Amino acid sequence: MNAHPGVDRRTLQGIALFEALKGIAVLAGSFGLISLLHHDVRHLAHELIAHLGMNPGGRYPTALLRYVDILENTDVRLLVLLSIGYAVVRLIEAYGLWHDLAWGEWVAAMSGALYVPFEISHFLHKPSVIGALVFVANVFVVGFLALQLYRRRSAASQSPACGCKRRS
Repeated sequence: MNAHPGVDRRTLQGIALFEALKGIAVLAGSFGLISLLHHDVRHLAHELIAHLGMNPGGRYPTALLRYVDILENTDVRLLVLLSIGYAVVRLIEAYGLWHDLAWGEWVAAMSGALYVPFEISHFLHKPSVIGALVFVANVFVVGFLALQLYRRRSAASQSPACGCKRRS
């Protein structure tokens, strides 16, 4: 089926680990959001800025306070539920990839492909090296998974045990 099955397996496991890491990071962020539910987030942000000795009018403190304002006007419970859903999908995807299951490859390829148009749009509006690297890495992952799915399908259609007719 594959010219280099060991390399392909390690690549799938590497993608699985990365997806699991994303899921775990989002879960950790969700628990952090939950811990802020009954706190004055703006006050905490001002304390953090003062503790770090930053200029409150500087670029990063201003950005932090802008995001605090957005967070205060957001339904945090809904945000937490959505992020938990995202994390569960990532962890299920990682499980499927780690165990070399076709559905895991499908989920990963489709979810990765969903981001491509947004990455292109972001890069066209705000070009950066990191944006280009993220785009290239995502296209590599989606392409690799599509190739794996193609190989899996080709092997299944040529296998006499599957009861499929061979195409001439």
